[in-house]
Order: sequence, then C-alpha cells, then structure tokens
Amino acid sequence: MPIRNLKGLVGLVTGGASGLGKATVERFVRQGARVILCDLEKSAGKDVADNLGDNCIFSPTNVTSEADVKKALEIAKDKFGKLDVAVNCAGIGIAFKTYNFNKKLPHNLEDFAEVITVNTVGSFNVIRLSVGLIGENEPDADGQRGVVINTSSVAAFDGQMGQAAYSASKGAIVGMNLPIARDLANQGIRCCTIAPGLFNTPLLASLPEKVQTYLASTIPFPKRLGDPDEYAHIVQTIVENPYLNGEVIRVDGSIRMMA
Repeated sequence: MPIRNLKGLVGLVTGGASGLGKATVERFVRQGARVILCDLEKSAGKDVADNLGDNCIFSPTNVTSEADVKKALEIAKDKFGKLDVAVNCAGIGIAFKTYNFNKKLPHNLEDFAEVITVNTVGSFNVIRLSVGLIGENEPDADGQRGVVINTSSVAAFDGQMGQAAYSASKGAIVGMNLPIARDLANQGIRCCTIAPGLFNTPLLASLPEKVQTYLASTIPFPKRLGDPDEYAHIVQTIVENPYLNGEVIRVDGSIRMMA
C-alpha cells in the first residue's frame, strides 16, 4: 500500500502554541496539511496560528474540558470538512518528592491529581472525542481512517526523584496506548505514543545556560538537547507509515535518566 503523506490531511494538535506542539503544527502546515491549534486561551496560540496563515486555526482549549474539545472538533469539521490526525502535546509537570523529611511535608495531593488530570485524563479526553470525527472518514485502500499520536516521556520509564506525579501521568499514557490501538483497530484508526527525552523546549530554555549544557552532556549521542522539529518529524513518520500502530517510540539520543 502507498505510504501516506501529510499533504491534504487535517490535524488537531493540543499544546500547539509552544515547544513540541508548536513544532508539530509548523511541520504540518509546511507539508501541506491544515491544522486546528489547541492551547489555553492565555497562550500564544492565536499569534502562532495567524503567522501560519489560513491553513491553521486557533481554538482556545483546556484539554480536560469536553466542551472545549468538542468546539475544536466542530471547527475542524466546519472549516476543513474532516479530521485525520489528533496529536496530544499538552501537558504540565511538577517536581516534589513523595515526602520532604526535613520539612515533614508530604507531596500535595491536589498537585499530584492535577498533573494526572491534565496529562493523562486530558489526553484521553481528546482521544475519545477526536476518534468519533476521524471515524467518519472514508477508509483508504489499507482500511485506514486516521491516526492518534500521544506524548509520553522517558520519565515514564526512568522517572527521577521528585517526578512521581509526572512519571505516573506519562506512564499511564504508555499503559493506555495498546488498549486504545486495539479498541480503534476495527475502525481503521491507529494509535502510537512518542516518549521524548530532553528537548530544547521553552521549559528547558528557561534554565541557566550551564544547566542546559550539563543536561546535554548526559545524552550519549547526539550530545545535545533534542530539536522540537525532530519530535515533529517522528509525528510525521507515524502518520506516513501505515504499519506503525500500538507502539511507543523513544526519541532521546539513547539517554537513560539517573536518579
């Protein structure tokens, strides 16, 4: 079967105003796709979309909101007529040990729940609603109607101290990847997950230069932070290769995080 390309496809990308999500939106538009850029209303999403022209529309979205996600899907159908690809890049993090014995302070339960809610529940919310629209597509010669791509992290496997909440949320994304792929198989919708390592996102860019240099030195090869477009390239590869399904792909320069 012919390998598909992005040209003419319609994608929905959460967390699309910055970092990995923004790189994905930009690559999709460069390759001839149309995109619904989903991010918080206070984000730079509108400016990013405006700079990319008519093939990108910003839809203010909290991924945990059913109403917000449904509105974004309505825009996809009304403006572009369909949805082929849903990419989950939205997420948050926190650093706090399970228990601070010096201060006799346990990890805040509300903070733990918030990370799980945004990263895991939010991703599933987007998936469960998006596939309803993707499933309306006419299947191609391979029986394929579309693709769902989620973002986990190497922290799902190599969680460091203080990452219990973040690692749990990203580990859950890995855990639900295969069941979702199996759930959607009969409808011709694939599901894959990317587990990035240390990437040059706004979060890491805000760290002191010497910290960035140290982090880069811990990566075996290439000995540098990942470029967000390298993440976006993997998204494109998953979309284009119809035999990638139910897989978790690490993109990390072979790093294994230390405690």
